[in-house]
Amino acid sequence: MTYPLHLISPNDVSTPDGGLYPFDLFQRRYLAQGDSWFSIGALPPTATSNLLMEMLLARDAVAVNCATPGATLAHMTDRLGNPVFVKLLNQWKWDALLISGAGNDLIDAAQVGPDQPAALRLLATAAERPADPQPQDCLSATGWATYAGHIDQVLSEFLALRAAGPNSATPLVLHDYAFLTPRFAGAGAGFGPWLAPALQAFAIPSALWKPVADLLLGQMGSMLRDLVTKYQDPAGSLHLVDSQTVPLDQADPASTGPSGDFVNEIHPARSGYAKLAAAWAPVLDALP
Repeated sequence: MTYPLHLISPNDVSTPDGGLYPFDLFQRRYLAQGDSWFSIGALPPTATSNLLMEMLLARDAVAVNCATPGATLAHMTDRLGNPVFVKLLNQWKWDALLISGAGNDLIDAAQVGPDQPAALRLLATAAERPADPQPQDCLSATGWATYAGHIDQVLSEFLALRAAGPNSATPLVLHDYAFLTPRFAGAGAGFGPWLAPALQAFAIPSALWKPVADLLLGQMGSMLRDLVTKYQDPAGSLHLVDSQTVPLDQADPASTGPSGDFVNEIHPARSGYAKLAAAWAPVLDALP
């Protein structure tokens, strides 16, 4: 038997009469924070679900979901330092902390234009690439170092915050991001597309768009695995769910709407989230 993850907002933690949400009715209670993969990835919101909504777990569990879409809080440091999330982190002991982060930071850095210094952007200009470039030639090594250093610092600061409160040994579950196909498919209401316009602005050959996107996301996955190894504690409380081994159906590069397991360029459709959630379930179910 499996149980869907029950989601509540931070506003639901305290009842109007001053009481507390009945957490004791559940076998596990989680605190979640993150980006659109945990919240809204398309407009209207009913166009898709999110990763948490598709969870089917071995135990009846509730999660207080502090996540907001990337348009509201663009950076991982903003999310993990959000006062409401920090208050909940310090106020109670949780069974696990679920974090969806680093993706919006990557997308933001990829959209920094070719007129900016190499250290501030992830993509290389035409002048910086050889005449017949390979995918790696299309990336800015110094820009990647800036991005990786930023994520390292944010994670380090969050782990210090966790260590100072009642959740110092609470499992922390992160994830990398699934491979996707750059295309001109936005989320609605003027949000997106994201990677396709950036790759076009840098005059990267269209044949390289998918390999370059795969390289960026693959490097991010490797970076997160390295950070988990770097900051792992004796209890092994840091966990990384590998989204990149989940076989999602890729979108048609020429499509401008839902295609394959994606509702738009960077957000999975309900079918995609269901497949990704299936990779989370064994990790959460195995936690003590």
